[in-house]
Amino acid sequence: MRHKKSGRKLNRTNAHRKALMRNMARALLTHERIRTTEAKAKELRKVVDGLVTLALRDDLHSRRQAYKTLNNHQLVQRLFDEIAPRFKEAKGGYTRILKLAMPRRGDCAPMCVIELAREGEAVEEKAAEA
Repeated sequence: MRHKKSGRKLNRTNAHRKALMRNMARALLTHERIRTTEAKAKELRKVVDGLVTLALRDDLHSRRQAYKTLNNHQLVQRLFDEIAPRFKEAKGGYTRILKLAMPRRGDCAPMCVIELAREGEAVEEKAAEA
C-alpha cells in the first residue's frame, strides 16, 4: 500500500529525479518560464516554491541551502536579490502552471507552461493607478 507516500516518481531513479528537478529549477529561475509536461511541472512547483521561501528569509544559512540545490552562486544571488523581493507580501503561490491545449507530439503527454508569478508587478500597478 502507498499510504502517506508523497510525490511522483516520474519513472526515474532517485538520483535521476533529483538531477531532473535541479536542472528544471535552474532553467525556471534563469528564464522565469519553461515548457514541460504537466506531471514534471507539478513536482517542480514544490522545489521552486521552497527555494523562493528560503530566499525570503534572506540569511546566510538560507543561501547555503539554496546553493545545495542550485549549485550556482550567480543564480543564488539572482534568486535572493531579484526574484524573492517580488514576493515580499505574498504568502505562497510563487509559481503558475498554465495547461497547453496541444499535447506533446510523440507520446501525447499533456503539456504545460510553468512560470514565476509576477506578484510584485501587480502590486506596483495597483499603487500606480491609485
